Amino acid sequence: MTVRKKFDYLIVGSGLFGAVFAYEARKAGKHCLVIDKRKQAGGNVYCKKVEGINVHAYGAHIFHTNNKPVWDYVNQFAEFNNYINAPLANCNGELYNLPFNMNTFYQLWKTHTPEQALKKIAEQVAGLNIKNPANFEEQALLSLGPEIYEKLIKHYTEKQWGRKATDLPLFIIKRLPLRFTFNNNYFDDKYQGVPVGGYNCIIEGLLKETEVRLNVDFMTNRGELSSMAEKVVFTGKIDAFFEYRFGELEYRGLRFEEEVLNTNNYQGNAVINYCDASVPFTRIIEHKHFEFGQQSKTVITREYPISIAKDGEPFYPVNDEVNSTRYKLYKTAALATTNVIFGGRLAEYKYYDMHQVIASAIAKANQELFREPEFHIL
Repeated sequence: MTVRKKFDYLIVGSGLFGAVFAYEARKAGKHCLVIDKRKQAGGNVYCKKVEGINVHAYGAHIFHTNNKPVWDYVNQFAEFNNYINAPLANCNGELYNLPFNMNTFYQLWKTHTPEQALKKIAEQVAGLNIKNPANFEEQALLSLGPEIYEKLIKHYTEKQWGRKATDLPLFIIKRLPLRFTFNNNYFDDKYQGVPVGGYNCIIEGLLKETEVRLNVDFMTNRGELSSMAEKVVFTGKIDAFFEYRFGELEYRGLRFEEEVLNTNNYQGNAVINYCDASVPFTRIIEHKHFEFGQQSKTVITREYPISIAKDGEPFYPVNDEVNSTRYKLYKTAALATTNVIFGGRLAEYKYYDMHQVIASAIAKANQELFREPEFHIL
C-alpha cells in the first residue's frame, strides 16, 4: 500500500518562481510546503523598512513587461506606481543620461539631431580596424564608438563581471539600449512601475495560504525534506543540487553597503551608475525615489560586484562558453531526474527579469498541473 505524503510539492526557495508556483498549485487544490534558507521570504525582491522607506535589500528591482497577462497577474496583489527607470551615469564627476540616447549624445558632443549623432559615431567607428568582433569590447566599439565605450561602458562592465572586456562574450552588449530619440526611459516596455509598499505585498499575496518555513537549508537535510512531498520544485543552484558532479558553475555576487543619511534627498535619482575604474562600486541606489518618498531622511546603497566561492550568495550567472557548456550537462541531468521541477534564475542558470520568472513559473505550473502551458516568456 502506497502511503500518501503530507505535501504534494516541496518548493525550495520563496522567491518569485517558488511563490508563483505555490500559488498556482494551491489554486489547483494542491498542498505545498515552501522552504527558504533565508530568514525572510521573497528571494531577491524582498524589501525591508528603514526610516519609513522600502529598501530593496538585494538590489534595485523595477517591474517592466509587455506581457499583459503577467501585468494583470501581479496587479492582483499590489498597486503599481508609475515609476520609470531613468538612471544616470557618473564619469569623473560628469553626469550622462542612460540609456544611450540623444540626451547622452548632446552631453558628449553637443549634437542636436540624430543625423549629427550617427555621423559622430560613424566617424569614430571608421577609425577602428575591427571586421568580425570576437568579444564584448570589439562589439561595443563597433556599436557605439570608442568615446562612449571608454567613458561609460568599459570600466563599469569590467567591475560588474570581474574580468577584462576582451574576455567577455559579445552578446552582453545587446542588453544595452541605444536610441536616437530624447527618451531617458531605460525600458521600452508598455507596463512599468514599482509596487506601492514594496514587493513584499506580492510575495505575501502569493504565499498567503501556503505553509512557509524559513531558516531551512534544503542542501543540509535534503533526504528528509524531499521525503515529505510527492515532488520537489527546486529554485536553487542547479550545480549544488547535483553536488557539483560536472564542476562548479560560475556566478557573480554583490556586496551591499547601506547607509542612512540625515537628508531628505541625496542624489535626486533612484539609480546612478559609477563608470570610473577608480570607484570600487558600480552604482548608488537611493531607495525612496522608487516610490517618490517624502521622508525626512534617506537610505542609500552602494553595490560592489564580487567574486563568490561555492557557498557564496549567487546573483548573476556568468554565461560564457565554458559555463554554458557545463550547464548543458546539468540540464541533461535535470531532465532525467524524476519528481523534481527546476525553475528560476539559479536552477536554469539564466538571466531572468521578474516578468520572465513569473511567466516561466506559471507555464511550468500549468504544464505540471494541467499539461497545458498557457504563458509564453517575452
